[in-house]
Parts: sequence; structure tokens; C-alpha cells
Amino acid sequence: QVAAEIDGNPTEYPLLDSASYKEIYAYVYKVRNNILNSGKVTHKDDFKWRVRIIKDDSTLNAFCTPGGYIYVYTGLLKFLDSEDQFAGVLGHEIGHADMRHSTRQMTKLYGVQMLLDVIAGDRKQIKEITAGIVGLKFSREHETEADQRSVEYLCPTAYNADAGAAFFEKINALGGAK
Repeated sequence: QVAAEIDGNPTEYPLLDSASYKEIYAYVYKVRNNILNSGKVTHKDDFKWRVRIIKDDSTLNAFCTPGGYIYVYTGLLKFLDSEDQFAGVLGHEIGHADMRHSTRQMTKLYGVQMLLDVIAGDRKQIKEITAGIVGLKFSREHETEADQRSVEYLCPTAYNADAGAAFFEKINALGGAK
């Protein structure tokens, strides 16, 4: 439902069409598949693991929603120095989803009843939850867990497992941590 809300709101989330931007989506899905096929992703077969690209060159971010829906801003893609760094960032987002951080955080923030209302299809609640997930700030513990998972996912692949750290150092130097 959150993914449908994002997909249906092109003003706030101008998604690049996968049919029109085949090359970039092929690149993104290649990296995603390499991570998912590492043998380390617990919920590999349980989630959609759909990746969408949001056209916003000024935003250096990515986020995930429950169920493995991952969104990457064009600004982040242009900011990265290598495919290894992108794999590190994508592994980090997969880690959040795989460990169900957003679901746990939303339950903590909004309570079980509101989440049940969302499941029942309450549109107002869905909009609120979507906005909450996009702006969600995970705890330092969740961020550390996602970083650790990213390294675990990348170790069996051809990617440099600590490349995500280089990206986070670069973004921290700008004064903005994810």
C-alpha cells in the first residue's frame, strides 16, 4: 500500500519510468540481483525487492518501505563514485528491509492499531504512514545493523564489501548523514 501511494504521487515522487530508462534500471537490478543472490539475505524470497528511481538530483538518499520496496534518488546515483559504493548503499537498504526495521519503527511510532487500519485500507492513514516512512530516521542501532548486513551481503560477491563505508564517509564530509 505504501508503494502504491508513492507510485501514485508523481508530484512528490517523480519516478523514472522503467520502460523509458531501461539502461539505468538494468544497472540497478543487476546490482540488486548480485546482492540477493549472495545467499545471505534472510527474506530473499519473501519480499518483492522492487527498486524505483526518483528523479531528484538534489537529494542524496535512498529509502526502503516494508516488503522490500526500495527507492533511490538520482542525486545519490550521480554522487556515487563506483558500482561498489552503490552496492554498499543498496545492501544497506536491503539490510533495513531484511531486518524489518521500518515495520518495527512504524509500529513503535504509530502503534499496532494504526497499522491495522492501514492494512484495512484507510487512505488517510496510508498517506500519513507513507510520509512517515520516507522521512523515517532509524536509530543508530538500526543503522549499524544495516551497515553490518550490507558488508555480510557483499562479502560473497565481487563487490568491495567496505565500499559503502567510503560513501558514508563522503556524505558525512558534506555534513549530511543518512
